[in-house]
Formats: sequence, structure tokens, C-alpha cells
Amino acid sequence: MAVLAAVAVVFGSVVPARADSVRDKQWFWAPLRVEQAQRLSKGAGVVVAVLDTGVDAGHQDLDGAVLPGRQVVRDKPAGDLDTVGHGTGMAGVIAGRGHGAGRGVLGIAPQAKIMPITPANDTFFVAKGIRWAADHGAKVINLAFGVADGEGLRAAVSAAAAADVVLVSTAGNTGDKGNEMEYPGAYPEVLTVGAVDRKNKVAGFSNHGPHVDLVAPGVDIPAPAPDNKYVTGTGTSGAAAIVAGAAALIRAKYPELSATEVVQRLTSTAVDRGDPGRDDYYGAGQLDLLAALEAAPADPAASAPAPDGPAAVPDAAPADEDGGIPPLLFVGAGIMLLLVIGAAILIARPRRAGG
Repeated sequence: MAVLAAVAVVFGSVVPARADSVRDKQWFWAPLRVEQAQRLSKGAGVVVAVLDTGVDAGHQDLDGAVLPGRQVVRDKPAGDLDTVGHGTGMAGVIAGRGHGAGRGVLGIAPQAKIMPITPANDTFFVAKGIRWAADHGAKVINLAFGVADGEGLRAAVSAAAAADVVLVSTAGNTGDKGNEMEYPGAYPEVLTVGAVDRKNKVAGFSNHGPHVDLVAPGVDIPAPAPDNKYVTGTGTSGAAAIVAGAAALIRAKYPELSATEVVQRLTSTAVDRGDPGRDDYYGAGQLDLLAALEAAPADPAASAPAPDGPAAVPDAAPADEDGGIPPLLFVGAGIMLLLVIGAAILIARPRRAGG
């Protein structure tokens, strides 16, 4: 489909890079504090489904990272085929292992597993892919593309969200060329990601609107390509893959958190950019990976309903430090005054004559 092709071209249209220079080009590691974040979590035990063009599981940076996945049209394992390269790039940004001594792409969640699912260029088959991923253990689903809206797709997204899956998608790459609304990113159940550049400014191509939830680096992102090659790409696809990796880190470190709580952790710790508060360009703000992992867990007691039974009586307030009269003394005096008045009324009341 044209929308997916446009996303792939934007992300993977740069001259291939050498393996020994790729790690140095992962410039977003410093501002996101990825190295510190990976001391807390590396995504172990979390399966991230990548609905895309396929994944070249034979790439040296993805050795041991890729599960069989699914080709939903033929209902068979996805295999290692990726003729476009976009899916391999997303897999690497999310869970690349690198190779050798600091060579190649190291992903945000290098111990997570990738579940490749194809195709992702048709609304009907995307819906099938989302359902298959949710039914087969995916805890995060990366949806770095845009397709047409559809009842089946809406239902599949809702079902996956209800099944406790974090769905991450792109805002789209037509911000400066019409700002077209894209699905599944426009659905409210999806964490929709826009792109910022090296200066933390929303990229001109990044779509904006009320559906944008978060932004992340999306310019000059190194990624693996089929046949042990590399590209340095630009687009909201790279930004979404970074956020999908971040979700995998959180799910690994805090397995008790629901998908909704994972998303809340990502958005509530984001760095506010642009207009104060949420806006249509930055969403809740820019991803702060380390803060999302280090944030104190929410206190369930803070929002828990009050227990049945009488409310606890608070301790009496102490007397004012300046020697004022304690509040309870006023209460006691008031009671005494009422008793005196009542007694006076009874005394003054005339007696009735006896019969």
C-alpha cells in the first residue's frame, strides 16, 4: 500500500553505513540515557511483535532475537524474508544485539524477543496480525505504518488492548505535506509517537493532532538492513520503535503493571516541550527513558475506595502554640450551656392544676 511504502522510503532511504561506525551514530543514546536505563532492564522475557515488511533474522545484529512469527495470508511462519528492509530496521532499533566488540546496532531492549508478522499493507491482514500477536504472547506490538480505517481493525486493536497489550504506532510522515490522519495510530487505544530531531524540535514531517501521545528521536536513526547491511533513516517509524523498546524495558522490570499503567508511566514522565501541558505536536512530551524506569510505582492505596464501616475519628487537634483555647474546650462549654438552658426552661414552666 502507498502509505506503508512512503513510511519505508522515508526511514530507509539513506546510504548504507559500515558496521564498525554504526554504534557511534546512535546519537540518541546520550539524551535518552539508554546505557543507564539498560542497567535497570534489558527487556528480558518480553515479546515485541513487529507488524511490518518482515525481518531478516539472519542479520548479525539480530542473532537469537527473532521468533518464527506469522505470515497471516498463508497462515504459516513468517520466515526470514524482508525484501523492503523496513521491518528489519524496526526490529534492530527495538531489540538489536549488536555483534563483536561494540559493533552494529544495539537496540533499546536488547534482550527482548521479536515476533515478525506480515503483511502490514492491508487493513484486513493487519487486523489478523494484531489478533495473532495478542493470542501468541506479544506484550508489545509495534505498528510503524499507516493503513485505512476499518471496523475489523478497530475491533482487533480494542481486543489487543483488552488483552493487556501495549500497542505503539507512528503519528505519520506527512506533517508538512497535508498532515493526513493514519490508522492504527489514530485509535485511542494506541500509543502514537511523533518524531523530534537532535535539537528536541518536532520534525517538519512528523504528523500532529490530538492523536499524538508522545515524541521520541526520529532523525538519523541507525538500523540494520537485510544481508548484514545498515541504513541511517529518518521518520516517525524510528521514533515508534524506540518507544516500543522502552515499553519492553518497563514490562520486563515491572511485570505486574498493566498495559495502561505502562503507557501512563511513559507519558507521565515525559519531558514537557512546546506549549505547557499536552499539545498536538509533542503530545504529553518527549520520552525520558530513564525517568520512566525509575519513577516510583503508583500507590494503589491512594486511589482505593474507603473501607466499609464508620470512618475513623481523627486525633484531637492540639492546643494552639500561642496559648489559645483548645478546640475541644469550646465543644464542652457549648454542651454545658445547652444543659443549663434546658434546666432553666423546665424550672420556669408553669405546673398544671391537679384533677
